[in-house]
Amino acid sequence: MRLKTEVIVNPESNRGRTRKRWGEIRDGLRSFIREFKFEFTEKPLHAIDLAREAIKDGADLVIGVGGDGTMNEIANGFYEDRKIINPEATLGVVPSGTGCDLIKSLNIPAGLKAALKVITDAPAVRMDVGKVRFRSNAGGEEERFFLNVADFGLGGEVVRRVTERRLQRKASSYVRCLVTTMVRYRNKRVHIRIDGESLPDGEYLIGAVANGRIFGKGMKVAPNARLDDGLFDSVLVRGFRFFEFCRHGWKLMNGSHVTHPKVT
Repeated sequence: MRLKTEVIVNPESNRGRTRKRWGEIRDGLRSFIREFKFEFTEKPLHAIDLAREAIKDGADLVIGVGGDGTMNEIANGFYEDRKIINPEATLGVVPSGTGCDLIKSLNIPAGLKAALKVITDAPAVRMDVGKVRFRSNAGGEEERFFLNVADFGLGGEVVRRVTERRLQRKASSYVRCLVTTMVRYRNKRVHIRIDGESLPDGEYLIGAVANGRIFGKGMKVAPNARLDDGLFDSVLVRGFRFFEFCRHGWKLMNGSHVTHPKVT
């Protein structure tokens, strides 16, 4: 069955390399999918509107070309007024970003042709989606869906700085921003409730509600998380200081941090 296909491209993803590679990516798409419409995002959050309009216009398959942020925006476009627009519409992923952690939990290869082969040949799978309410930098309450990980603390601050530098057209690197943020960052005192139960108030470096296993360019924050089990894996890192993070932070890369006494 031929699917009506919309391709949403974030040309600024992967530090602008997606724009430069678009000819190659487009030709790759055409070798697997006969007909498709494509649109470029023009500003932050634009992919939400593009995906929503495409699905309301009858798109069965929406393919995102970009990183985790692009896929998150497109996933939000599957919803309107908190309701899914078309439960049968499918998201396809062509990884082309500086952060492509979601594909690791989905077992999607990083290469263009291999990822396209998954879209055209592999069966569609259903996965869990999270919903988070938060207060924006402007002070208003917002609500957003997420596919991979929602977190607070150090990770959120690093992403904010990376995004800020990119908007200013400055060179950005997740690892560089992680190090510079960690030097200055102060743990936040947080009140946490999980399934209606309050945890003791305390200072936390990282708090992650994980649907997928990996975030932050390869960090296995929740090594046992699954995208389709109907559950979140909550990971809390309490009171790490800079020297402790330097000593133990590498454990996030292989998931062994979960055995540390300050990690719940």
